Parts: sequence; C-alpha cells; structure tokens
Amino acid sequence: MIRYLKVGKQLLFGMFIGLTSCVPVQDTTPAQVEWTSRLLELQATHQPINNSSVRLLMKELNTEYPAQTQLVLGNVKVEELVGWFDTENLLIDQLALHTFEKIKTYPGIFSERVSQIGAKNGAHSLDEKKSLIEEMIVFLEITDRFNSINFNALKAGIAEIHSRYPDQYKSKEFLLQLEKIEKEHKQIEAKLANSAPSAVLDLEQFVQNYEALKKEAVLSNPLVKNTPIVFVTRNQYAIDHHNTATLFQTNETNTNSFAPGGSMKIIDLKKGGKITTLLETTDGVIRDPEISYDGKKVLFSMRNNIDEDYHIYEMDVDGKNLKQLTAATGVADIDPQYLPNGDIVFSSTREPKYCMCNIHIMANLFKMEGDGANITQLGKSTLFEGHSTILPDGRILYDRWEYVDRNFGDAQGLWTMNPDGTNQAIYFGNNSNSPGGYIDARPIPGTDKVIAIMGSCHDRPWGALGIINREKGLDEKASVEKTWPASARELIGIGNWDTFKQVKPLYEDPFPLNDTWFLCSRSLGIGEQMGLFLIDIFGNEQLIYTEAPGCYDPIPIQAREKEYSIENKRNYQSETGQFYVQDVYQGTHMNGVERGAVKYLRVVESIAKRSWTVPAWGGQGVHRPAMNWHSFECKKIWGTVPVEEDGSAYVEVPADKYVYFQLLDEHKMMIQSMRSGTMVQSGETLGCIGCHDDRRMAPPSSMSQVAQALKNPPQKLNGWYGEPRTFGFTKEVQPVLDKHCVKCHDFGKKAGEKLVLAGDRNPYFNAAYMDMHMQKAVKPIGAGPAEIQQAYSWGSHPSKLVQMLKKGHANVKLSEEEMERITTWIDLNAVYYPDFISAYPNNPAGRSPISEKDLNRLGELTDINFKELSKYGRTLRVQIAFERPELSPCLKNIADKNSAEYKEALAIITKGKNQLIQKPRLDMEHFVPSETDKKRLEKYDYRLKEEITNREAIQNKEKHFDPELKRAN
Repeated sequence: MIRYLKVGKQLLFGMFIGLTSCVPVQDTTPAQVEWTSRLLELQATHQPINNSSVRLLMKELNTEYPAQTQLVLGNVKVEELVGWFDTENLLIDQLALHTFEKIKTYPGIFSERVSQIGAKNGAHSLDEKKSLIEEMIVFLEITDRFNSINFNALKAGIAEIHSRYPDQYKSKEFLLQLEKIEKEHKQIEAKLANSAPSAVLDLEQFVQNYEALKKEAVLSNPLVKNTPIVFVTRNQYAIDHHNTATLFQTNETNTNSFAPGGSMKIIDLKKGGKITTLLETTDGVIRDPEISYDGKKVLFSMRNNIDEDYHIYEMDVDGKNLKQLTAATGVADIDPQYLPNGDIVFSSTREPKYCMCNIHIMANLFKMEGDGANITQLGKSTLFEGHSTILPDGRILYDRWEYVDRNFGDAQGLWTMNPDGTNQAIYFGNNSNSPGGYIDARPIPGTDKVIAIMGSCHDRPWGALGIINREKGLDEKASVEKTWPASARELIGIGNWDTFKQVKPLYEDPFPLNDTWFLCSRSLGIGEQMGLFLIDIFGNEQLIYTEAPGCYDPIPIQAREKEYSIENKRNYQSETGQFYVQDVYQGTHMNGVERGAVKYLRVVESIAKRSWTVPAWGGQGVHRPAMNWHSFECKKIWGTVPVEEDGSAYVEVPADKYVYFQLLDEHKMMIQSMRSGTMVQSGETLGCIGCHDDRRMAPPSSMSQVAQALKNPPQKLNGWYGEPRTFGFTKEVQPVLDKHCVKCHDFGKKAGEKLVLAGDRNPYFNAAYMDMHMQKAVKPIGAGPAEIQQAYSWGSHPSKLVQMLKKGHANVKLSEEEMERITTWIDLNAVYYPDFISAYPNNPAGRSPISEKDLNRLGELTDINFKELSKYGRTLRVQIAFERPELSPCLKNIADKNSAEYKEALAIITKGKNQLIQKPRLDMEHFVPSETDKKRLEKYDYRLKEEITNREAIQNKEKHFDPELKRAN
C-alpha cells in the first residue's frame, strides 16, 4: 500500500521529493484521508455555499494543502465547484470522478472501484470513497514524479561533476546504477499500461529507488559535500502589501504580523547531514546570514521579540563571540553584507519614510564600519532598497523599488552603486511590466551574469529563479537565459506585476556556487514550508534538508576572494554634486525631437512620504492621504539650466536629493522626462551619455570633443519663480485660473457645463483640479506604464487645455509666467498637494473637513454615494463647493429648497466651510499638521541629526556608534 510520511501537521506523500534520513520525519503511518476530510470540514464551516464562500474555502485549502489542491482541483472553476457542494455525498462522488478523470494515462488501476461511484447498489461507504480519493491523489502525485524523471539531466549533471572533480566523485558507479534504473523505467511503464496488480507498489518502489540514487549522485558534489552550509529556520513572512514588507517594525501598521520562532544552523553533509544549532530563539527571528571573506564569521540580522526591531549581529561560525553591531530604537536593520574594505552595507529604516501607495515603512541602503561605527546613508530613493550584494568590480548590486510618474507594481529592478553611495545606476529590469520585481540577485562566479528572484508585487520575496545576462538588454526577455521553473520564462512580459504569483514551485535566497550549481530555498508543497535545495543548469533540483516551519538562506561556510575595493569619492560634507549629460539627443525614445529643440534641463525632486492616514483616495493605487488625481508623488522644482547647442548640460545639484530630469523646449514645455530617480553624493560628479541611454553603449565617435557644457563650471540651479519649493496646485496654478477663467468657467454658468475652473474645495481636492482631469483637458501620464514613453507623448504638448490656449480662447491673454505655471503643472504630472501630511487624518481621503458620518448623511439627503466618488475612476463630476456651499451641485438633487432635507444638506457643507476656516487644509494658508504627523516628523528630525553626527565623525576620523549600543552590549 502507498504510505504517507507525516511532517508536523502536514502530509508528505511517500518519499516526497526525495527526503532521506537527514530530514526529521516521523515513522510512516497507514494511508490517511486528511485532505479530503479537511475539505469536508471546510464545506461545513463555509455556509451558505456560493461563489464567494467557495473562493474563501479554496483559498484556505490551498494554503494548508497547496500540492494536493492544485493536483486535484487546479483546473476546476469556482462556478463549477459550487454545484458540487450541495451535499457531502455529492461532493465526495464528484471528487472521486474528477480525480479519476485526471488519471488518463493509466485508468485501469482504479476503474472497477470508481465505476461503483453513484450506483444505487454501490459498495462504497463514505469513508471508503474518501480513502479511494486519497489513494488516487497519491497515485497522481507519484505518477507525476515518475513522469518528471529526467535521465538526461541527471546524466549531464553526473558527467559535469566528474569533469571538474574526477578524483572526488564516483561517477562510474552512479552511471551504472542509472543505466539499470533506466531499463526498469520501461518495465514500470508497461505494467502501468496493462494495469498489472503489482503496478502501484512497483511504481512507488521504483520512484523511491530513482530519487535515492539522484539524491546521492547530486549531493555527492564536492561543492556541497565537503563544505558545511549555514542556514536559518523561520516562518515564511506573513503576506502583506508588498514583497518588501518583511520588517513588521514596532509601532507600525503591520507589527502584529511578526511571526516569532527560528534558529541559525549548520548542515554538514560530509558528516552524514549532521545538524548543529548555532543560535535559537522562540520569541524572535534570525535572518539574512552572510559569511566573512575568511570564512570565520557570520553576519546576520536578528530580532529578539515583537517589542524590539531587527539589529545587525556578528559571531564566529561556531556560534561563539556573539556581538551586536547596531541597536537604534524604532529602526529595523536587515540584509547585512560584508564589503571588501571591511565595512558593512545593510538596509535600514533609519530615514523614516513610507511607500506612497500604502502605509508601510520603507528602507534605504546604509553603510557602517566593521565594528558598527559611523553609520551613514548611501541611497535616497523614495521607497525600498534591499538585498545588497557585491559585484566582482566592487559595486554594490541591490534591488530598488521606486516610482516616479509610473505605477507602483512594476517598478522594482536591479541597481548598482559604489560602496560610498556614488555612481548610482540601473542594472536590469527597471522598465519591465512582468515580473513585478527582479530581486535578491547575486553575481555568478566566472561570468558577467547574475541569478535573481523574479517575483510579484503583492507577495513575499519569492518567485521564479532566473539567470540574467544584461549584455542582451536591460529589460528584454532575451536577457533572461534560464529560469526555474522553465515555464516561468514564458510569463516574462505577460500580464501585470502579480503574474508570477502563479509560479510553482517557488524559489527564494539564491546563492551561486559557480556557473553550474546553485543553492536556494524552494517550496515543498507542504503549506508554506521551504527546504534547502541544490539545483543545476541541467534541470536537476535536489532537496538537501528541510524542517518546519521552513529553511532559508543557505550559504557555504568557506573563505573566498575579496572583490575589487573601490576608492571613496565622497566628502561627507552634505553639500552639492554635479550632473552632466553629454548629449540629450542620444539614447532611446527621442523620436521626432529635432536637434536644437531642447533648450533647458529642469531638475525636479520627488519628495519622500513621511506620514500617512488610514482613510484613502483611490488613485492608480491607494493614496493615504489623497495626493493627486492618479499618481502618487509630491514634486519640488530646483530649477532649470540651459542645454548647449551640442546637447550637453552641466548642473550643480544639492546632494542627498532624489531627483529626476526633464528636457524642455524654448517655451519651457516638457519634451521628455525621466520616470525614475537618481542622486549625487556630496562632492560627486555623475554623468550619462544621453537621455534614456542603455547604460552599456560607448559614446559615439562624434563625441570625441569635449562637450560645450563641460568647458565651463556647472550651472547653478535658480529655483522656479522664487526659491525651490514643493509644488501645490492651489498656490501655483489656481491664481491664474481665478484671474482669467473663473468668470466664465464657474458653477451655474454656461461654460461651467463643459469645464469648471473655480477654486472651491471639496472633500478631496478643488473643483478646477478635478474637472480638468475628469474632462480630459490635460494629459499627464499618471501612474503610468512600466515602459519608457516616447518624447512629446504626454504632458503639456498633447494637452487640450494648452493647445486651446495657444490657439487663442475667448480673448484670454496669458503672460509668459502664467502660461508656464500651467504647462509646468501638467509636466509635473498634474500634481495637487505639496506634501503627504494632513490636518484631517481620520476623515475621508485624509483631506476632508467633514467626517465620514457627515459625508454619508449628505449622500442620503442628495441621493449620491460619496464613497464611490473617492477615486479617480469616478464618472460624476464635482458635487461639493465648501467655499460657496449654496453652489454645491449635489444640492440640485433636492427639489424643494425650503425643505428640511435641503437645509440639513446645506448645513453639512457649511460645516465643512467653517471647519476649513478654523483648521486650514494643506492646500490652504496657515496649515498645521496633525499631532500624529508631528510625532513622525520629530522622529525623522532625530534620525537626520544622527546621520549628520555620523558624517561629522567620518570627516574628523572619529567613531560614533548607536547611542543605544552600550546598553545593548
């Protein structure tokens, strides 16, 4: 009889994926019916049965038994399943018949017993039918493993190991055994085809024998057999908003998702798979181990309990001499990595900021000395920088989630920087729509390639594995030379940022041993449990070890050569740096731009989000609070500089600012815009060949002469009609509309039927802002697509409003400045609020002066669903005018102006007007942030002071540590 191996509360089908004695499993037990029984339990608890309840049921079942559920029900639609759930007996009968249908190749083995299903005089009791289903499921699983046997892959793997380690590997013995098993394979196929009585048991024994041989042959590879491997055990991170949401930091929105329990261990295959525990915690989590260059120390992040945060630690590889390196309160430090000069780079929330599309804490790259001193910030992107590793040339390779004028879900690619934070540049995948993220990459020794996780936005940091050769392109599918699973390659560029959630199995934590073999974590089909695997380029994937709740981060404990050490180019004085562009006309997506058309280069900063509200506006993603019609960002103009006749520009820019560039024509209208950011460190000069150059091309021969802009000192930024400031619509644009447009384009006037340009505020923005978006008078890119856009394709040039004003409209004569205020606003992606802070954090969209209760009551009185109006996809135009309550369009729905309903509705809107007078909103003068915002800003100010202190220590050749570190040690 086919048996199960039981691990914890989950079932492991007989010899599932080749587990052997080094895996802690209980003794085998008789066949059980856990999956089917669990399905019946869920049927009883998810009543009444409908599409919604069945979806929830399937989600729960798939979480507990992913392999079995996918095997049996993976191709059944919810609508079909609903009909199965009428009664317990009907469900079991349908399951039995459906499972039998899936055994198409060998139907004779179960045909007699299945034929009695549903018969009036059928011999099967309910328990017998459940047992039959389970037997068929196990048979399906074993035949699936049988059919997936790849003799050629194993032969190739054995041959490759022999070619590299001929004196350390018994390849002849393995090949002889494999030849014998290959002959038996054909015999088993014949028995199955003929439904021989012994076929099932013979099949099980054959699969076990093959997998035992495969395991021994693969794990006899000296790369793993002779080298101990360190790893950690922990729960898989709880599912949350994004694959970066693994911190569960104290006093943040998802703190309670922290799942404690874990350890750091070593497995030594040379000693028969001996497991040694180095460190263990019941209340905390250990993660992100890295081995020192001499192979004697391990660096890692650890959190002791839910009331603390992750800090960086180091200890000897035998578990002795534990030392804490960081200890800042209310800060999470993760993903540490040794640098060749003895410093350590890591990700940290030391500059508090939040993702713009939700409310989760973000992190940037920081660096410290080997003893924990002088921690200083390297990256300033507005979201998350993680999984740092070191390329052979000494640069840091990391994944970066950031978006400027583009969507949240497909903006996570691979980037590089020098160890001092200079020379930040795209590496791969910044403009790919699917996968949603290229993350956790590592260089493959002896090549110019990397291996990385190809994951999804709304998922954990797992997915497919891919070998990337950027010489074939920076975003192209052709650059991904191989994937695990192989089918994942066909998903590249398909669907959206979450397409890769369908990948099975799931991979995490890749570590290349060389150009052929790789360690990684991989899902097992046992809930979310992961195991340690050795995989190769031939198609062999072999489990090394697993234990509940899961195993992660396998890294060999051995000495290694240091990468090239790049000299420091940064002066740490927090001053300025310089950018230069060799020729703005060089590069991609400049179709239709004639040489000489570009006259200016504008420098814009994308401002980090320092606080948030719970109530949201539905832009192209969640805005908490409302910021713009559809995009997420807040913008600050630093100024413009001339572009020379040869297309060159040279500009001085404040250091530590996350900026992007726009090319402007003679009227200072945008021709082309970056849709990601960059920065310079203090004292750095950073340049590029052209706009959207592909980062691999050499300068054309025509660029042999020194660019005109470089013949002079860098241009100073001059602000924008005053000092540099964040851009707010009501301050910068509305006055122009008030002066020239509102006398016609107002509520109740003929022109207002087409377009309202009045400045009256509503719960979210103001009337003019919303109506220009709704009536498509302007053409921003919004939270646009991942792909780079062509010049002139969005912004002020194709906007109807600008085209109409340039042609002439109702004798409206705008000054140069007034026209520029309108075009600049559109070119900044038609933003509205100048910051993320709020005066009304608990009210609708985090902006409304009236409460949700009042707004709902107003909706009842006027027959308008205001909840449906708190998103950019709304079709109903502006309904409330707080400055002039009596002009609010929603009041037209109440016919009797003398009725109690009309008076109550008007009173609610008037209440909003009075509230704005008493407590001005962010789009008004005399705004004051909420108390919560003040506390978050105070934390930011404190962390900034610590950053400045550390930079001063570096300049003075002193040492400054986290003030909390003394108490911690």
